[in-house]
Amino acid sequence: MKKTKKTEKPKISEQEFEKKVIELANKELTCEKIGETLRKEGIHPKEYKKISKILKEKGEYINPDIKNLGKKLERIKKHYEKNKQDKRAKREIERISAKLRKLKSKGY
Repeated sequence: MKKTKKTEKPKISEQEFEKKVIELANKELTCEKIGETLRKEGIHPKEYKKISKILKEKGEYINPDIKNLGKKLERIKKHYEKNKQDKRAKREIERISAKLRKLKSKGY
């Protein structure tokens, strides 16, 4: 069995990492997606400060649960406008709206 060489990961400084995180956050990405993107580029986020902490310090943090539920709600509302007979979509709008309301009331 042949051993393969590991590719060298690009080492960047803490400041460069923070700049990269802020840049990706400006593209409307959540913390999870920012982490995925950085891993694809070969930069491992675990070696640096947490992405959510960086975004909170800069005032750009948005709770991913709220953001994802908001997007889902918009998609379902758009579908329901085209398909008024879809009772399941109507129920789903109510259910997701309730979840979103709960999350916002908890202060996330």
